[in-house]
Amino acid sequence: MKRSLGISIYPEHSTVEKDKAYLKLASTYGFTRVFTCLLSVNKPKEEIVSEFKEIIEYATGLGYEVILDVAPAVFDQLGISYDDLTFFHEMGATGIRLDMGFDGAKEAMLTFNPYQLAIEINMSNNVAYLDNILTYQPNVPFLYGCHNFYPQLGTGLDYDFFVQCSTRFKQHGIRTAAFINSHAANIGPWSINDGLCTLEMHRHLPVEVQAKHLFATNLIDDVIIGNAYASEDELKALSNVNRYQLELSVKPIEKTSQLEKEIMYQEQHYRRGDITKQAVRSTEVRKKQVGKDIPCHDHLDAFTAGDVVIGNNDFGKYKGELQIILEECYDKRKNKVGRVVDEELFLMNYIDAWTKFKLKEK
Repeated sequence: MKRSLGISIYPEHSTVEKDKAYLKLASTYGFTRVFTCLLSVNKPKEEIVSEFKEIIEYATGLGYEVILDVAPAVFDQLGISYDDLTFFHEMGATGIRLDMGFDGAKEAMLTFNPYQLAIEINMSNNVAYLDNILTYQPNVPFLYGCHNFYPQLGTGLDYDFFVQCSTRFKQHGIRTAAFINSHAANIGPWSINDGLCTLEMHRHLPVEVQAKHLFATNLIDDVIIGNAYASEDELKALSNVNRYQLELSVKPIEKTSQLEKEIMYQEQHYRRGDITKQAVRSTEVRKKQVGKDIPCHDHLDAFTAGDVVIGNNDFGKYKGELQIILEECYDKRKNKVGRVVDEELFLMNYIDAWTKFKLKEK
């Protein structure tokens, strides 16, 4: 399934002009999804339609999918019914997100709405909710899953729980989404806004590392910035994230040669299938280095987890092999050529047997 990047807007807390500028900017960096929320809107129906329709039409004109977050109270407030989604179609929405669920049969029936609006359900519960919906034979291409975000510090999902919840959806091929947190943004649906991420461990990480992590789990298709407005630097950083394979940021050391940099940054790496606990071994790259000169340097001290090493001239047939160290070790036949940046060290856990990965110069 193709993967995408998204942003969030909150028209009731901003202006149409600011939202349009943000949508336009993000679209230039390849963002294609928009999350917006009706849960916190407390205005007459006519005002809501007026405010949201203009911005939704502008967003869809830029190629965005626009999902509106709704709950039963919103339907009551607006005097509309789940049995008739005309209101959302007329606003130009691509779909609606059900913050609260029903009995399974209702959700399944909603996926057959005549407007082909996507019906997105809450992923942040480890219960058989999705299984129940599937027993009622929904129109699966129009059934999405999306995690919650958590504005209060300390309330985001635990990672293991996140995996359990997400696996329920991914094993059925359902399109999935989760939220990350901008450090430049301060707008959300509620007055409390300590960041709007799904995973608590992400709250203080750089925005691109959060996205790398979600994509590396292979459980999330769409990564959405939960708060507004992210900075242009953050949008650019996210646009450069490789969505389909892990790309670790590595700082080269001073004596690293041009050839060693080419091995690090220009090769397609993958981990051998017969894995070891000591290092991630990228062995195919060494075949290109036969007859080339890789003099010894930075090879006499112990290596620690996160160091990137390459076999030097003393390593015989293993000259030119690249490794990412996982456990402290020593081998003077290997040159230390770089190091994974500290904030991405935990991402090494996602390089398994046969995992394809790349290294990018930091």
